[in-house]
Amino acid sequence: MEIHIVLDNIRSAFNVGSIFRSADGAGSVKKIYLCGMTTDIDNPKLDKTALGATEMIPSEHYDTTMEAVDELKERGIPIYSVELTQDAQDFQKIEYPPKIALVFGHEKRGVTQDILDKVEKKIYIPMRGKKESLNVANCASIILYEITRE
Repeated sequence: MEIHIVLDNIRSAFNVGSIFRSADGAGSVKKIYLCGMTTDIDNPKLDKTALGATEMIPSEHYDTTMEAVDELKERGIPIYSVELTQDAQDFQKIEYPPKIALVFGHEKRGVTQDILDKVEKKIYIPMRGKKESLNVANCASIILYEITRE
């Protein structure tokens, strides 16, 4: 299993740090793509939640999410977006490819439409309560552990 994580304008350094930590914990994450306004790893707030995981998972900052998506597409890596859309599929009811990129979007606005138009599949976590979504870092953890479950 080879997983790439694309962070599409995640504004909270704490969320980014938590995603690094979950990526290390789940294993199989080859790289985290920090896109747009997503903070870089030199932010002290990020390290508060990452607790050194930035040393374990390679990362790179991209000016735009499209640059990262285009790079992954050129390498032939299927891209799945985690987003609530009409055509999104339950994340537990699909089979994941051995190589995959996961796009997680801005905490309020989600993944931008231009990126959604380029992905192979959209997936979501079903909500059983009254809120329609989870915190982006919690969402990333759940999906990473589902994908890497044997």
